[in-house]
Amino acid sequence: MLLRHAIPRRICARSLPPALTPWISPFNHPRIQRRGAATEGGFGATEPATATQNDLDFSPKDDIVSLAEKELHKLSLNDLIRFGRPPLPAQALLKSARFTREALPIRLSRRIVALRNLPYIIVSNPHISSIFENYQHSLRTILSFPRNHPTTLAEELDFTELLTTIVQTHQNTIPTLARGFLECRRYTTPIEVTTFLDQHLRERIGTRLMAEQHIALHLASTKSPDKLDSENLTNLVNDSYIGCIDTALQPAKIIQSCASFVGDICELRYGVRPQIKIDGDPDVTFPYIPVHLEYILTELLKNAFRATVESGSTTPVYITIAKNPYREGISMRIRDCGGGIAPENLENIWSYSFTTFDEDEGRNDDVLGRFNDAAGGADGSTIAGLGYGLPLSRAYAEYFGGSLTLQTSYGWGTDVYLKLKGVDVGAL
Repeated sequence: MLLRHAIPRRICARSLPPALTPWISPFNHPRIQRRGAATEGGFGATEPATATQNDLDFSPKDDIVSLAEKELHKLSLNDLIRFGRPPLPAQALLKSARFTREALPIRLSRRIVALRNLPYIIVSNPHISSIFENYQHSLRTILSFPRNHPTTLAEELDFTELLTTIVQTHQNTIPTLARGFLECRRYTTPIEVTTFLDQHLRERIGTRLMAEQHIALHLASTKSPDKLDSENLTNLVNDSYIGCIDTALQPAKIIQSCASFVGDICELRYGVRPQIKIDGDPDVTFPYIPVHLEYILTELLKNAFRATVESGSTTPVYITIAKNPYREGISMRIRDCGGGIAPENLENIWSYSFTTFDEDEGRNDDVLGRFNDAAGGADGSTIAGLGYGLPLSRAYAEYFGGSLTLQTSYGWGTDVYLKLKGVDVGAL
């Protein structure tokens, strides 16, 4: 929506136009409507006996805020493995579903409130308002299941199908937000954007992971994966996996895969492919989430490869892997001799930047931007060229207590240090 007159910089939530604050009773949700009469008190009943109108239908001005003000449980790797190694017994699978059902509304409400509190002209942007509406729809969908449900495997399947739909709905949240903030950059400051996005994207990591974890546990514990449209998660039905966590993750294999992908793009753009050498302890394994490590390594290798090629260096990129001897976890160093980072750019590398994107032409206006356009993110999105790569990689690394830091020698090269904490799965 284009605004043709001056608008106050900040407007309270209740001032949002009706189009941005729809709220429909979840009893109108098609999943609820299409289910016929069932056993008394069961979820399939037309009027669920265990749910009250206060549980399901509430005004966006008051009850969303109340949900958002509840204490946010910080998700840990221990939370993800607490229900055991799949295949899970029925009661454990139901507990996982109820844990997800109780936690997601708080997380979704926090994102809705945060988006409402943006300046009016920003939240009115079509890209950002579409994300706002997606969060509201997802919250309505989750709340269509009464509290303390599901209680049967049939309900659990329905719940898992809804989770799958929600995950797919939010697949492009990050690039869509990026486009929206890009279009609104004249109405805000880089510091405000970075502060908002950093918190939003960090909380999104936990929200998405919580949903994907239960979907993966369901797929590994039941005989009905064909009923769920979740191609990415069907690969997680593996003896070494507990949901999304690979308990025998070998970083060296992830490095080789990411280096092959980035090398192909680099060769396409530059005509050359930097070499890598893995040293240290390449056989080490530890329990972690592969997709998180893949995203981080893809971004770090893109930077190292680009710097190596543009500097004309023929020195390989060295990746050193070391296992933490005191706890589950690893450390990695990625070293390139690509000339380092200029001092004037160093202070901005962790900011969500929009300077490499040409808004009028719809493309990135420098070599790095065009390289990122071809490579995309690890999830196939276009966020990399919008300056999200490094700060989002750090958010992934820090979410479970790890870290991502770097040391650079301008004129020589850069060392990036990645530390990740795993989880003890020995007792499972």
